[in-house]
Order: sequence, then structure tokens, then C-alpha cells
Amino acid sequence: MSKFRIRGGKPLAGEITVSGNKNAALPIIAATVLTDEPCVLSNVPRILDVQSMLDILVDLGKEVKFEENTLTISGEVKHACPSQSLVSKLRASILYLGALLGKKREATISPPGGCVIGKRGIDVHADVFSTMSVELEFSTTSYRGVLREEQDSYVFLHEASVTATENALLLAATITRQTIIENAACEPHVGDLANFLVKMGASIEGIGSNRLIVRGVEKLHGVTHSIVPDNIEAGTFMIAALCTKGDITIKNIIRQHLISPTFYLNLMGAKVDFIDNSTVRVYYEEPLISPSRKLQVGLWPGFPTDLMSPMIVLATQASGNTLCHDWMFESRMFFCDKLVSMGAHITMCDPHRVIVNGISPLKAQHLSSPDLRAGIALVIAAMSAQGESIIDNAELIDRGYENIENRLASLGADIVRI
Repeated sequence: MSKFRIRGGKPLAGEITVSGNKNAALPIIAATVLTDEPCVLSNVPRILDVQSMLDILVDLGKEVKFEENTLTISGEVKHACPSQSLVSKLRASILYLGALLGKKREATISPPGGCVIGKRGIDVHADVFSTMSVELEFSTTSYRGVLREEQDSYVFLHEASVTATENALLLAATITRQTIIENAACEPHVGDLANFLVKMGASIEGIGSNRLIVRGVEKLHGVTHSIVPDNIEAGTFMIAALCTKGDITIKNIIRQHLISPTFYLNLMGAKVDFIDNSTVRVYYEEPLISPSRKLQVGLWPGFPTDLMSPMIVLATQASGNTLCHDWMFESRMFFCDKLVSMGAHITMCDPHRVIVNGISPLKAQHLSSPDLRAGIALVIAAMSAQGESIIDNAELIDRGYENIENRLASLGADIVRI
């Protein structure tokens, strides 16, 4: 297991380019199951979650070639029961259920793994598949589905789940009848998957909205596609610039994907200047203040849950009280005790809410990363603190951030992997 050694107190400065969107790459990789023809994906982040998704693809019989950030996938799926040990490595492996049902009309998959940030059941997925005429069997060790017939389907998601929406799209793309998905998730990565499926030959109306109308085809084709930039990584760098009192220019962004983070950063007095629709400069000019309203995650285009942990760190560096509320995951806030050990003043109200009182000078500590997003938040805290910090379980951060220590070092951070 690896760890990061960070000597804090150095403002980040310079330019950095955002990687491809992790949450778009994973479902699109699963979607390549739907065709036997080659697919070429560019701007793919080289992170552990992508590698785990590719390992499953290879286990299913596909051929994979990964050079720099370009991925070529070809070959046929040989079976519809991916390895339990591979599936258990990440939550996104549940997407292979929808993809394999679309390709093979039946599939068996083990319960997926992933970060421990709260209960993430598959009841929404089960509702989706049942509505689409999939017969499901559940056990403690597997989920098995069989598509009984192709028919017009009206799918209502009682929760706007991203992965459930993506599973519905993966299956609907191969059904030659009409599927309407209501209360669909609208995040940019869902839209990127939909656009990929359209390139493959499916018809999808309403991309970017919460009502999708899908008409699939019997045969989907191989395509070339570039993964959209990662708005979560972009937001992470924006927050890191401000926490370290730095000045960063961030490239390869999509401005409209950063509306919510920009809104809250502006409320706090941060300097956020969009040079154009693909470049933003974020810099610290004067002490930050608490936002004038509750910082709460929301469905798109609300504040993304994956940025809540880094934003809590930023709140420690803003004067006043900030109420941070993540209603999606009941364990998102549990890393806050580590920030308290660094000198932060944080009151845990309940599993979903904390009150942060700033400004709190942070001090170095030896800490352990509990999950991906908390891990990068601790890295930001350590870069903001005085002294030398050690962050254990660096491989959890590698799940979502490509070559993060070298990229931060290029901005002036004193960070090494040991």
C-alpha cells in the first residue's frame, strides 16, 4: 500500500489540464459490450477504476489496447457472468448487468463493490429492469436477469439514480421498441453515455433532460468517441487553488458543467475568471467568507456530492459558519474527525450534516484516506497545513485521479508517493 508525504504551506500556481471524466468513461466502457465492432475512446483517464472496468471487459472476452489516454476495444463477449472478484472492486460494475442483458438477453453479476460512503442498494435498478420485462432473481451472492420480451416500456425512476439511468439506457439501446425514462439523471456523464449510444446507432431524444425517449436497434456499431472532461476533477483543482491561497489556470473544462461550484465559490469571495468556455483561472485574493446560504448537494445541476468533501476543507478556510449537507450518502461526513485532528472546528449534527466554523489554521497530521473523495480532500487539507503530513491508502485516491502527485507537484505542491 502506498501513501503520500505532503509538506504543506505552499500556494499552488501554474496551469493544469483536466483529465477525461471518470464517471463517463466507466459506463461507456460497459457500453462497448453491445457491439462486436471496434470502439476507439480518447481522453480516457488512466485511473484504477478504469483499469478495474477494463479487467472485467477482458474477463468477458473482449480485447483491450490502452495507449496513453486512448483505448481501443474489440472482439466478442464470450459469456455473461463476470468474475466475482473483479466485480467486487467497484460500484460501477453494476453497469455490466444492463449491458450484458442488452447483448446476451441474460446476465448474472455479483454484488458490486466500491467506496464505503453509505448504503447504495440496487432497488432502483431492480425497478428499471422489471419495468423493461427483465425477470430478476436475487441471492446473497448474485443478481441474475433474463429479458423475457421486447416491448414498449415506460420507466419511472423513483430516485434519479445515475447508474440506474445508465443501466436503462444500455438495455434500451438494444430493444427495437420505444423506452421512455422519466425522472432520469441529467448529469454530464449520463449525457456522454447517451451521445455515445447515439453514435452507435440508437435513437435517444431529450439528452440532458430528465425525460429520455429511446428507440434501440438490433445491431449497434463500433465508433470513435472522446470522453468529456471531468467536472469533478476541475472542481477539485478550483478548490485546491483557494485552500492553498494559490493561482491556477485550469484547461480542458466545459464551463456549463461548473455552474454550481462556481456559484458557491463566488459567494465565498473567490476569484473565478473564465477565459473562455474551456479554460478558467481561479485565484485567492482576499480572505474567503462563509457562503450566505446552506451548502447542500443536489441533483444536476445542483452541487455535486463528489465535491462535498473538498468543499468542507475549503469551508475551514472561510470565516464564519458553513452548514454542509449531503443527503445522498450517510457516511460522506465521517472523514471530518480527521480534519478536526488537524485543527478544524467542525460540529457533526448527524450523518448527513456538519457545521464548519472558520477560519481554522490546519496543522500536519498522519491520516488514512477512507474513500476516494475524502482522500483527495485530505490531500488538499495537507497542502494547506503547516508541516509534514502523511496520507495513507493513496491507492483509493488513484481510483479517481490520474497521476495526481506529479500533477500537483507541477503546480508547486511538495508531495511525493512513498
